[in-house]
Amino acid sequence: MMSRAEIKAEAKSSFQAQRGTGILLLVVFMLIAAVCGAAGVIVIGGVAGVIIIPVISIGMMLGYLTIYRNETTEINVLFTKFKDGGFARALGGYWWMFLFIYLWSLLLFIPGIIKTMSYFMTPYILAEHPNVPAKEALKLSMRMTKGHLGKIFVAYLSFIGWMMLSGLTFGILYIVYVGPYMATTMAGFYNEIKEEALRDGVVSIVELG
Repeated sequence: MMSRAEIKAEAKSSFQAQRGTGILLLVVFMLIAAVCGAAGVIVIGGVAGVIIIPVISIGMMLGYLTIYRNETTEINVLFTKFKDGGFARALGGYWWMFLFIYLWSLLLFIPGIIKTMSYFMTPYILAEHPNVPAKEALKLSMRMTKGHLGKIFVAYLSFIGWMMLSGLTFGILYIVYVGPYMATTMAGFYNEIKEEALRDGVVSIVELG
């Protein structure tokens, strides 16, 4: 598997090649989230957000995965799960993931972090493999991330400095660089871990559908 530095370098190069699209993916997602949040408050206590935002976020992850692979992507990838009949599966998988992370977090802070890393690949699996059932996506994620939890955690930590700088620019740096770069990097980790899992027989093409 590629090192963290190699994955980040590849992600940076891929993002720079589609910089406009990478930024627009994040901007459109943030606008939709803001609208859903406002609508939820006005209508039924955040219902719009908890139904629409998870599915849109899965589409966004698919977009950044496509960018990492140096394939052309478009903004409408955000709405993929509304068009391919996978809305309920994507939403269900996201909710199951959130529920299990929440329950583990009730025990202690550390178990919550461990489960968050274990389920890291779930949204990507839901995005990329439409035949994998919602709960199965969580199980596959746990199998593939075994032995990689520390690497994933450190990958997130490596962006702390960038996040602090983003705060100093009132979020502007996050929108135009840090956010898309980080999202492409994490998509890269998914891609490389999955490829290793397939090579080592941890999962099979049949299981991923």
